[in-house]
Amino acid sequence: MAGLNELLQQWKDDPVFMSNVTRWGVVPPSEGSFSDFPERLDGQLQETLQNRGISRLYSHQARAVNAALENNNVVVVTPTASGKTLCYNLPVVSSLIDDPSSRALYLFPTKALSQDQVAELRDLTANLEADLNCHTYDGDTEPGLRQGIRRSGHIVVTNPDMLHSAILPHHTKWVQLFQNLKYIVIDEMHQYRGVFGSHVANVMRRLKRICSFYGSDPKFILCSATIANPGELADLLVEEPVEVITENGAPSAEKHFIFYNPPMVNPELGLRRSTLLEAQNLAGALIKRDVQTIIFTRSRLGVEVLLTYLRQGLKLNPGEDSAIKGYRGGYLPRERRAIEKGLRQGTIKGVISTNALELGIDIGALDACLMTGYPGSIASTWQQAGRSGRRSGTSLAILIANSEPLNQYIVANPEYFFGRTPERALADPDNLIILTNHIRCAAFELPFEQNERFGRADIGEILRFLEDENVLYFSDNRYHWMENTYPAEEISLRSATRENVIIIDITGPSPRVIGEVDRFSAPMLVHEEAIYIHGGTQYQVEKLDFEEKKAYVRQVDVNYFTDANLSVDLKTLEVFEEEAGTVNRAWGDVRINALVSMFKKIRFNTHENLGAGPVDLPETEMHTTAFWVSFTRAALGGMPLSAVQSGLMGLAHLLPQVAAFFLMGDPRDLRAVSQVKAPFTELPTLYLYDNFPGGVGYSAEIYRSCRDIFQAARKVITDCHCSEGCPSCTGPASQGVEPGKLQALQLIEVILK
Repeated sequence: MAGLNELLQQWKDDPVFMSNVTRWGVVPPSEGSFSDFPERLDGQLQETLQNRGISRLYSHQARAVNAALENNNVVVVTPTASGKTLCYNLPVVSSLIDDPSSRALYLFPTKALSQDQVAELRDLTANLEADLNCHTYDGDTEPGLRQGIRRSGHIVVTNPDMLHSAILPHHTKWVQLFQNLKYIVIDEMHQYRGVFGSHVANVMRRLKRICSFYGSDPKFILCSATIANPGELADLLVEEPVEVITENGAPSAEKHFIFYNPPMVNPELGLRRSTLLEAQNLAGALIKRDVQTIIFTRSRLGVEVLLTYLRQGLKLNPGEDSAIKGYRGGYLPRERRAIEKGLRQGTIKGVISTNALELGIDIGALDACLMTGYPGSIASTWQQAGRSGRRSGTSLAILIANSEPLNQYIVANPEYFFGRTPERALADPDNLIILTNHIRCAAFELPFEQNERFGRADIGEILRFLEDENVLYFSDNRYHWMENTYPAEEISLRSATRENVIIIDITGPSPRVIGEVDRFSAPMLVHEEAIYIHGGTQYQVEKLDFEEKKAYVRQVDVNYFTDANLSVDLKTLEVFEEEAGTVNRAWGDVRINALVSMFKKIRFNTHENLGAGPVDLPETEMHTTAFWVSFTRAALGGMPLSAVQSGLMGLAHLLPQVAAFFLMGDPRDLRAVSQVKAPFTELPTLYLYDNFPGGVGYSAEIYRSCRDIFQAARKVITDCHCSEGCPSCTGPASQGVEPGKLQALQLIEVILK
């Protein structure tokens, strides 16, 4: 740790560095709270733990193990590296020793985490007399092993996607598992929010339905990073009473946590130096001192751009660039496994990742964590920061703010971050599109009785609709599947729709698939002439076949990346709730028509605009939910229409960022549209909509919390040092409209009267 401590002292003594630091906090080490092994825990297992140097459990572990062994559903909510794995491994293994015919199903949000946990389980059970079979069952599992796992796997470790598409539809091959299923473990529960969480809650409904068919009644053990509503989210996912354990008994080591705001390059416009360039410098200094470092970026593109910068900046010799790797969705499984192994063994000194490595994958004892931009929630920030210092003394976490309003709000008000409880996790299992898709899947698995409910959902109307569409047929008071298609195959749990675009590399003699992107993002990311970066390699999109959902790319070597512009038209379809007054607020159903019309070429490093080009793609349509606020003439008090337009555009830039802070969502999950005279309200109106078909509950929460959101937005504007509007608050002037800082503030004051 000498290299890290020396660098920390050097930074403290550097006035230039410290001028960019808005908060340098030190989280002190803390003592742990311990409890004896629960009496119900198997003696062999107690002996195994003692042989590993564990003579007592952390207090939260003991309480969770005891609750699970007493046949209760339980959710454990403690920070990263607090030993949550034992909270479920111990009761599961103890029960399997007691009754070898029983089974357990482990669910992790990613395949990488599943692989990691199998190694942990096998280590725990290696010296037991009982012969317990623990296997990963995912897309990487060898076909020859699958039959044996189905027949004799005591613990099956998988992910929701595999459960959804490969296990539940073929439940007749898994009779041993479903007849004897005693425990279902759901780790990283906080990840199951938004669209993903809405899907997973429906997968749990299907799972419980099949268990009931085979006569089993499994109990749930859930684990989560700290969120504000763990009991509510657990109840939403499993629809059963759950005992909530939040008191953390684990000790912790010292951690330095720095909030770093890059220097201004144009104070008048509020422009700051790029977070990626700052991350390149800070990470380079750490890696040069042999401090193993992880850098989180907000996007796949960010991973590849920063990977390129770091390799160039460190001027590595040929072959040495293998010490710095990128890690993100779209990489092949063997690439990801090799990177994880390299991190554990210390051969990889730096890794640039999306939030794919935010979860509890064992990647060794990293010393430093850099976050390029606020991760979007307090919970995710602590989760990412927890990836450093898991097994070492002093560790470091740095949040490098970008110019977005939410980032500037966080670094300007660090006490708000450190003093605030984490956010509520939101999901909507009864989203009509998502629910209907899972009714289709469930009907394929087992016929529906005429008056059957799907979990807590009344689905009679959906069943009759599917009958009318010739998807189901009704006979003997049951709805039977009648299509030739395999419904789960068409439905991705990561998006609300059923369609993804695959990316095909045509550089070599034979085409190969290198990745995929959801249908709604495809026009933005893989339009023709777009630069798609994968594994540090640049590809230019030669052709996007939107109807066939295929993008054809070819390797290139250029000095720029691309960014597309999106134009949106919004129409209101139905109002769910509204509050009328001089300022009206409401939420309801809307239709979004989106068109990508052009893209920009942006030079690496300087980020200057090198030119633009047209995008010729069809308009996409989406039905979703939105919150909106409209202003009467009385509310505006003679404010000129041009000023109203500027203010609305400023709020449209700012509010998705601020609202995301309250919703535990990504700012990209929300979009805003302003209309100076909306066709529906015939008034100046600002819309904030869920960027997913059908919506996932964000708009309803904004409607309930709008006053808090607008108060936070006011603080962002008043704290910003620009004069007329900048990227850090209401955005610069655009499309011939004047900057809207003062006008946006005026509209907020009207709302908060």
